[in-house]
Amino acid sequence: MPKDNTIVWNHPGGKLRELGAESLTDEELLSIMISSGIKGKPAEKIAEEILERFGSLQGLANQPLEKLLEIKGLSDVKIIRIAAAFELAHRLIRK
Repeated sequence: MPKDNTIVWNHPGGKLRELGAESLTDEELLSIMISSGIKGKPAEKIAEEILERFGSLQGLANQPLEKLLEIKGLSDVKIIRIAAAFELAHRLIRK
């Protein structure tokens, strides 16, 4: 533990479990959906790249799925997970 008594999380999933989803950044939430990275590029780095490229979660939500395939480390399965999460959010908003 650092000297200032803050907890350093190795993965956002632990932070979510301990502090709740509202404590996570967009990048951390997205990295949980991505789950695992590739050699030399962890899920957190992939999530960072996605948000940098599209500007925000809203910018990401407005992209065709094919645009996500341009990001190294995103497979079809990971893209489908992200698309499903956005669809769940849309359905919650509509109700």
